[in-house]
Amino acid sequence: MGERIGLTEDEWGIIGTLLPSERGRGCRPAQDNRLYFEGMMWIARTGSQWRHLPDEYGKWNSVFRRYRRWVTTGVFEAMLETLGEMVARDATADMIDSTVVRAHHCAVGIKKGLRKPRRLADREADFSTKLHARCDAKGRPLGFVLTPGQSHDIQGFGPLFRLIAHKIEALLADKGYDADAIREELANADVEAVIPAKSNRRDPIPHDREKYRWRNLVERLFNKLKNWRRIATRYDKTKESYLGFVNLVSALQWIPFVHET
Repeated sequence: MGERIGLTEDEWGIIGTLLPSERGRGCRPAQDNRLYFEGMMWIARTGSQWRHLPDEYGKWNSVFRRYRRWVTTGVFEAMLETLGEMVARDATADMIDSTVVRAHHCAVGIKKGLRKPRRLADREADFSTKLHARCDAKGRPLGFVLTPGQSHDIQGFGPLFRLIAHKIEALLADKGYDADAIREELANADVEAVIPAKSNRRDPIPHDREKYRWRNLVERLFNKLKNWRRIATRYDKTKESYLGFVNLVSALQWIPFVHET
C-alpha cells in the first residue's frame, strides 16, 4: 500500500478548525474530516485516480464528493487566506511569477456528441495550463490565478496584484512583466517595481539588483508545489478542481510558520 500520508496532531489542530463540520447524508453518519482530508492529501501527493484511493481513507467516491463540495464552497481558498492572516505579514516585498503545467489527456473532457468542450475551463486544459503565483518575501504562497498555457504572463498580473489589499514596499517580477501599464499601476499604488527592463526597451529602467536576488524564492515555491504530482501535472478537467489542490498544498506550506507564532 505504501507510506501513509497524513498530518501530525499539532498540524491537525490547526487545519481541523478551518474545515466545515459535515452532517451525514440520509441514514449514513458523516465520516471524520481528518480521514477525508488526509485522503485528499494522498491524491495530491501521488497524482492517482480517485478510484485508487486506499480504503483506509474511506470510500473514494465519498472523499471525492466532499472534495468537490469544499472546492465549490471555497474552503481551500479560505484556508490559505486564513493561515496567511495568522502569521505576521512581511510587507518588505511580494513576488509574482508563473509556471507552465502540462495537462494530462484526462484533463480534456469533451462530452459525446458535442463539437466543443462543455466549458471554457476544459478548453484551457487542451495542452497546458499556466499557473500564476504570488508569494511574500519569505516565499510563502498568497494566491493563484490559472490561465491557458499559451497566455502571456501579463494576463495573470492584474488579478494577482489586486488580490491582496495589504500595502507592500516592492513587487519583484522577471522581465516578462516589463510593461508600461504594470509599472504605472505599481507607481499609482506607491509600490517599487523591481522588474528588469527588456532588451528592446528604448530607455532601460533601472531596478534594485540586490532585491531582485530574492526572486528565487518564488521559483522555490513552484518546486515545492510540483513535488505534489497532482499539481505538477494537471489531471483535473475544471480549473476549480485543479486550483483546489494548489490551495490545499499551499495551505500546508504555512503550518510551520503558524507554529512559530
